[in-house]
Amino acid sequence: MVEAVVFEFRNAPISLGELALLEYAEKLTRDPSSCKENDIQLLRQAGWSDLAILDTTLVISYFNFVNRIADGLGVELEKR
Repeated sequence: MVEAVVFEFRNAPISLGELALLEYAEKLTRDPSSCKENDIQLLRQAGWSDLAILDTTLVISYFNFVNRIADGLGVELEKR
């Protein structure tokens, strides 16, 4: 299941609500300025509360922020 979501979430066995959330995450990551009120309405229609949408947006934005800092500084992952 995890691999299906990571490699091609649109074909993964997930709910329509989860699909909507992942599509929003992708859009916010790839083209944040394209996110509009309609995107939030779609999430609400998919069953997500305003608090869940806020939490999700904060987590997505935080990870994008941290990854951009690491990438910009050339930070490499530690090998285990």
